[in-house]
Amino acid sequence: MMVNAHTLIFISQIFDRDLKRRQRDWAVQQEDYSAASHLREEIGWRIADKVFDLTKFNERVLDIGCGTGFISPHLIKENVRNIVQCDLSAEMVHRSNGCPDAGVEVERVHCDEETLSAFQPASFDLLLSSMSAHWINDLPGWFSRCYNLLKEDCPFIGAMLMEDTLYELRCSLQLAELERLGGVGSHISPFVKANDVGSLLGRAGFEMVTLDSDEVQIGFPNMISLLYDLQLMGESNCTYKRASTLRKDVLIAAEAIYKAMYAKDDTHPATFKIVSWIGWKPGPNSPKPAKRGSQNVSLKDLEQIVQDPEYHKKLAETLPPKPKGKDS
Repeated sequence: MMVNAHTLIFISQIFDRDLKRRQRDWAVQQEDYSAASHLREEIGWRIADKVFDLTKFNERVLDIGCGTGFISPHLIKENVRNIVQCDLSAEMVHRSNGCPDAGVEVERVHCDEETLSAFQPASFDLLLSSMSAHWINDLPGWFSRCYNLLKEDCPFIGAMLMEDTLYELRCSLQLAELERLGGVGSHISPFVKANDVGSLLGRAGFEMVTLDSDEVQIGFPNMISLLYDLQLMGESNCTYKRASTLRKDVLIAAEAIYKAMYAKDDTHPATFKIVSWIGWKPGPNSPKPAKRGSQNVSLKDLEQIVQDPEYHKKLAETLPPKPKGKDS
């Protein structure tokens, strides 16, 4: 199933948020929980790295859907003064990692990241969201709520799973069920398209929106270990229309299909497609894009300009003089 910007307006309840809370609560209490956190750790680091690119200081930051804290450990006092972590799961947010930099204060709030009802409008200088927004039911409304939480001239940086995530697992299960049952059930949650994320950000009021798409591939010894890791990550399916059972013979057939179609060197790859974004709430100091047609030079003339001897002469005049004693 594909979710796009149009269907999101009409479909208000896709995911069972109470089930998602219970999945996260269960996952974080398992002894081997941290062994399945590599993906969220990687994306959390990437989000923090984008914070370092900001030239503005961020007095108060909100980490939406923090999990056990995958962004905060990488932040420093030169960028952030106070970070508020919130998550649907009380078990996760109470166990969340703080910031090793003593100059950064960390506040933990148990709050559903879909409603964000615990926070006041225009109360944050920066919003962060890492790997939780793909479980939001009302994405258009959610982006609007995030917009309202920001002060003017402040950004929203985030990342979420997008379409074609876990396509190897999806195809293997569908082919196995077609073979054994003559039909397919819903075992993998729906994901949005990258372009729809940009559209929703723009509709919410964000400007200067930038999108990036990437993929992370993780190898597993077999399909069953992948399914268990998804449970430990709190990423199991929680749609209302999910299949209630998965027969043993279907699992065995799906494992065989997975191995035959995708396995390499006895490793079962699982692909996670990620869309990341940054969007700014406009204000008096916001950068503005140049007006269309305001450029002085056309790109189609670039080759001619580069080959022009007069251009090279003018360029040479702008270069600093060559140090004496140095060969050309």
